[in-house]
Amino acid sequence: MFCPEVAVSVNPATVVDQVDWAGKNYLVVDDFVGVRQLLRESLRSLGARNIDQASSGGEAVGMLSRIRYDVVLCDYNLGEGKNGQQVLEEARVRNFLTPSSVFLMVSAEKSVESVMGAAEHQPDAYLIKPITEGVLLSRLNRAWHKKQVFRMIDQAYVEKDYLRAARLCDEAVAANPAHEIELLRMKARLMEKSGEPDKAREVYERVLAQREYQWARAALAKIRMANGEFEQARQMFQAVIAENRYYIDAYDQLAATYQAMGQLEEAGAILERAAKLSPNSVPRQRRLGQVCLKLGNIALAEKAFRKCIAIGEYSVRKTPDAYLGLARVCGLKNDPKEALQLLLAAQRDFVAEHPDIVLRAKITEGLVYHESGDYRRARKAGDELEELLGTTAERPDVQTCIELATLLFAVGVKDAPADLLCYVIRNNHDNPLLLDEVQQIFEKARMGEEGLELIRASKKEASDLMNQGVLLWKTGKLTEAVEWMRNARRAVPNNQRILFNAAQILVSHMQQQGYDPALAAEAVEVLLHVDKLLPGQQRFAQLMEQLAALKPGAEPAETENEVADDA
Repeated sequence: MFCPEVAVSVNPATVVDQVDWAGKNYLVVDDFVGVRQLLRESLRSLGARNIDQASSGGEAVGMLSRIRYDVVLCDYNLGEGKNGQQVLEEARVRNFLTPSSVFLMVSAEKSVESVMGAAEHQPDAYLIKPITEGVLLSRLNRAWHKKQVFRMIDQAYVEKDYLRAARLCDEAVAANPAHEIELLRMKARLMEKSGEPDKAREVYERVLAQREYQWARAALAKIRMANGEFEQARQMFQAVIAENRYYIDAYDQLAATYQAMGQLEEAGAILERAAKLSPNSVPRQRRLGQVCLKLGNIALAEKAFRKCIAIGEYSVRKTPDAYLGLARVCGLKNDPKEALQLLLAAQRDFVAEHPDIVLRAKITEGLVYHESGDYRRARKAGDELEELLGTTAERPDVQTCIELATLLFAVGVKDAPADLLCYVIRNNHDNPLLLDEVQQIFEKARMGEEGLELIRASKKEASDLMNQGVLLWKTGKLTEAVEWMRNARRAVPNNQRILFNAAQILVSHMQQQGYDPALAAEAVEVLLHVDKLLPGQQRFAQLMEQLAALKPGAEPAETENEVADDA
């Protein structure tokens, strides 16, 4: 419980330390009214006036979404609904907190999994009950002063002008050299958010030149992984874990690296270790379940998916994937009844945010019937899906396409799933792991040789589309290049290399022939689409900057005119 009496000697002048506590906005979150009142009175002893209160996690998130709070005091256990970890998680994910905001987690929980779960979302302090008023105010004062170096960055951060915020970090370093490391860490993160990983790497290397910080080493490894340097990234993540076995994010990133290298067994083992250390992460349990399902480890997949559903009930990270995954597990265990209940729950709970859930549930239903031996119902689901494919030109995301093709092959359909997999290849022609996965599906359908030829032809089609547009651009035929790339985008609407090249050609057209609002709007539309497919890429930020510089009256930006081809 919270203890209002001061049990330690605290100098009030030291606690207040000339901070204008009266002008700050505070949020106190606890499900017990008595504790909220005690916390409020403690804050009032500082001079605080603007103190809001929330009695539940859901109420707290609602208030955080409307009001920018300087200080949040949040209990970990909040009764029914979101707990304190989930409040902090959602505040981080949805950018409800500014860089200078202070979030203090207050809890009676001492278990490793609770502390680790909360720590993953980086509260500014984790206070174990019972705590005294003096300890609370002392920790608040300490956290406040540490975070105020970010005050001048807040507005740019709220406006998502991350490049300006990064420049402000440099100014803050000059004014606050004692806080250089914290500011450099923030700057590097801002550069990553801006799609500037090379500049972020330079900042992390500057930090490491001063001291071996594991967070900087792990961040460098993430940049290497994003660049396709998987073996170097693997070694770096392993070194971080060897140095600090509780650095949980390094486990997650190491598992992702193993997956990118096609080493699923190693990825599953690492995720299992991480889940034992910190089991209350929805994304981690979901990834563990998905990897184990691919490996055929049904028992561990079931355990992970059930845990994911349980801890995700009130989490912003909740998705239908765990429901669909667990339904697949039930099918493999010959329990279609529970599988169908899970699919109904997924459609009920996610239809608003995931409009593709009906299609995904129908695919999973067909796979469940097939895996549980009900081939008549599996064929019926396959027939319905094949008919749906024939009536719409739009295709779902890669993973849904693969699952649909797998089902259609399993129920005896040949042409429709082959066409679907060719569509996947055309849109991802330079992804070797995906090419291997598609080939395995063809081989399982006893179409190995035919599949190899279809994959080769689909890769060539995508490459030819891109290379012809690049050739037109290189020979100065800009208008023809723009039109060619429009047709290429219609043929392969989700091929990231073609999309980036199309945007670059539009920019080049305007750089040489003058600004055109229609072409600029088209380029922005293309770039936003590719950023939705794979957020945070460096080329996205570069092209957006070049576009902004083309507007009349804007300062010129550096132009790289990088158009890639397969030649």
